Amino acid sequence: MEIIGYAAAVLIGVSLGLIGGGGSILTVPVLVYLFGIDAFQATEYSLFVVGISSLVGSVSYFKKRLVNFKIALVFGVPSVISIFLTRIYLLPLLPEEVLRIQHFTITRNVFLLLIFAVLMILASYKMIRKNTSDHETDRNNALLAAGQGSIVGILTGLVGAGGGFMIIPALVNLLKIPMKIAIGTSLVIISLNSLIGFFSSLNHMEIDWKLLISITVIAVAGIIIGSQLSKKIDGKKLKPAFGWFILVIGIYIITKEIFL
Repeated sequence: MEIIGYAAAVLIGVSLGLIGGGGSILTVPVLVYLFGIDAFQATEYSLFVVGISSLVGSVSYFKKRLVNFKIALVFGVPSVISIFLTRIYLLPLLPEEVLRIQHFTITRNVFLLLIFAVLMILASYKMIRKNTSDHETDRNNALLAAGQGSIVGILTGLVGAGGGFMIIPALVNLLKIPMKIAIGTSLVIISLNSLIGFFSSLNHMEIDWKLLISITVIAVAGIIIGSQLSKKIDGKKLKPAFGWFILVIGIYIITKEIFL
């Protein structure tokens, strides 16, 4: 299964480099189901894999001046604050047994995976649907983007997802940023969020650095491939197909954790 896991790590990187998001939401399921890592620990590992991969991917966009650092701060600062508070104060409060109804029990691991599955379904919807938004850029939209940054931060801190599926629509629709710049800026925000989230709670668990770094290296190779492919392929055209793929994975997780 690890061989399939490493192949999936390439896909994570490719999608991040090609469409600026989406790949990070595959990281936790890959770590849990293909590498056999505990779901709680997988959220921590995911932050590192996604953070380093996105950081490497953002370099090529930075060289092409396709990163808006002002917007990255507007969106990123609320995200970072939310991540820090979530990882330090909220996540440790989750009990090992979240819910018990007669013989039906939802453990902390299952609870996190179910949240993740719901996020995957939400992400798939945003990727599949056609964008018909026609918002104007103004201060109110900037405030909305900052608010969405806070939501992304909570989700990143809770389940280890980079949140690119929420960041890019906010940048494009609310702040009217061109898609290429939105992708580059999204990668900077994701890397900032994920790495701060990882190091803020590093002392709370043991890390298998050999495994973590090997997965990260493969994902980095994927994001380099994705960044090169983005020069020839329009990522927007691939989004719906990738969205359907994520939808299937999300439904699989819910089915497996609740009914199987």
